[in-house]
Amino acid sequence: MPNTIRIVIADDHQLFRQGLKSLLLSEPEVSIVGETDRTDNLLDLLSRAPCDLLLLDLQMERNALADIETLAERVPVLVLTASEVPADAVAALRKGARAVVFKRFAVEDLMHAIRTVASGSVWLPATLHTHVAEQLRKPAMSALSPREEAVVRYIALGLRNAEVAHALSISVETVKTHLNSIFRKLGVRDRVELALYAQRAGIGERRE
Repeated sequence: MPNTIRIVIADDHQLFRQGLKSLLLSEPEVSIVGETDRTDNLLDLLSRAPCDLLLLDLQMERNALADIETLAERVPVLVLTASEVPADAVAALRKGARAVVFKRFAVEDLMHAIRTVASGSVWLPATLHTHVAEQLRKPAMSALSPREEAVVRYIALGLRNAEVAHALSISVETVKTHLNSIFRKLGVRDRVELALYAQRAGIGERRE
């Protein structure tokens, strides 16, 4: 986890955004490097204000779900949402969000989620974790080849495909091929379920 977690806030509710800033600025490990009330300038803002984490309100001037996939290629995305419908949160996760925090519980959950994502892991509310985890099957890791096991461990640590490829000295396309095989063998459907599987199995935990 970085010593200082640089955060950009994207939320179109001014009072909520100001409350978030007050909460976060009381934490010595956090630095707010940018904020916006729109989604259409986010990529430009991220270019001007490099950060470690984007706090993104899912319901802004338009639904931000369509933007998550592009944004998640640039920076880890933590979604804030007033909706507690599991399908909405899961949709955000499938687009690449690393965490979902329900606004009703933001004060209690937000810093825990921020620290978890900053350390390279996935964070979910307990109710959502249960909803997603119930969809997982648990075949043995022994079904994987040594190279596939290595890919799982890197994914569990939060690495993107290009970073996994560099770490293993293979191409990004080879990483994708390994992931498709892993999904099939472990009975998971995507990177989110794979990260949850790895968490539950204690795979990829960082060592001091």
